[in-house]
Amino acid sequence: MNRTVRIGATVLAITALGLSGCGRGDDGGGDGGDGAAEPGEAVEEGEAAGSIDVWAMGTEGEALGAFAEAFTEENPEAEINVTAIPWDAAHDKISTAIAAGQTPDVSMIGTTWQGEFGATDALDVTPDLIDDSAFFPGAWEGTRVGGTSYGVPWYVETRVLYYRSDMVPEPPGDWEGLKAMAQAMQDGGAEYGFSAQPGGTGAWQTFMPFAWQAGAELTNEDGTEFTFDSPEFVEALTFYQSIFEEGYSPTDLPQGELEPGFIDGRIGSFISGPWHIGILRDTGGEEAMANLGLTTLPAGAAGPSSFIGGANLAVFKDSDNRDTAWKFVEWLSRPEVQAEWYKTVNALPSVASAWDDPAIADDEYLGVFAEQLESAKAPPAIPTWEEVASVIDTELEKLTKAGTDPQQTATTIQERAAAIGTGL
Repeated sequence: MNRTVRIGATVLAITALGLSGCGRGDDGGGDGGDGAAEPGEAVEEGEAAGSIDVWAMGTEGEALGAFAEAFTEENPEAEINVTAIPWDAAHDKISTAIAAGQTPDVSMIGTTWQGEFGATDALDVTPDLIDDSAFFPGAWEGTRVGGTSYGVPWYVETRVLYYRSDMVPEPPGDWEGLKAMAQAMQDGGAEYGFSAQPGGTGAWQTFMPFAWQAGAELTNEDGTEFTFDSPEFVEALTFYQSIFEEGYSPTDLPQGELEPGFIDGRIGSFISGPWHIGILRDTGGEEAMANLGLTTLPAGAAGPSSFIGGANLAVFKDSDNRDTAWKFVEWLSRPEVQAEWYKTVNALPSVASAWDDPAIADDEYLGVFAEQLESAKAPPAIPTWEEVASVIDTELEKLTKAGTDPQQTATTIQERAAAIGTGL
């Protein structure tokens, strides 16, 4: 069912969460429940002891040290040393640490980096101390590289449809409904009924849900070959191109114009994550929020889907205190701890049951994101994904601005991606 949230006077300002196949298993452990891989070495029972070093980025890095005091109260013999790292330096710092054999015990890993670092043999395999069935399926899938889990989802984000609820009585349920809504908005005075990213850095995150909604798979089952030139992928490219060709979305919206355009009614809808609630509120104030509606993304032939991002936690093989490292990660994965972490930094929980906490469940604005997370997917966790994503960004711009044929676009992406390889 397509759930809609209408935002009125009180709007939750959610911190931008940073970054970027489903199927959660029924069993605990690091194999995703499908027997593809064995969980890592067992962790000894009992209280955690000794010190561990933890790297974390952004707001999470700034807040985790004080937050971890609750863990050391439960485990008096343990010491958690947190180093906060800026996001723009984190990737190279982790890469350098792996190359030098000087990694921390635990590090936060951006989801689009998981494949790259998971393939280095530097990360420890997730032990069965962690119950994979507790997490949103797409989030858990993002920890798996070559069928094996090398971490734990820490927090998540996903994308939903933001729309002007005063311009249409009901939000769209499918692709054609999206166009019908955009047309109705334009008939009512909007310049554009919908705004999608036509290309450039990160455009793949807006496009990819349409590919999944059409039933496209990006790689074969074992992640060793790309499958971009499928009929389903072409179908999604064709629809995405038509949004621009038929005048529903601009191809040259200046940076910074989306929010004021939406608030004054020139733009009727767009796709984004939870952080945009706070941005819109800061831009237009509470009065502007009265006409804001949120709903899950419209479904394609294969059903609903969206992009899932966020961050994972990984333990390094070189850890001098592996047991305490995993016990700390497991503690951060407990539903009650995830709920408290949300209250601390507004990071949406990766553990589904944490959303039952009243602080989250009773907030009418978060329900749409919880529903979307049930069908959200992560890109394949392969070492080369960021290179391939850049190719998609480039070809999407040609598709939407130069009118490149969708089949040719898919073929070009396939050929360039195959030349890069999956890295597995």
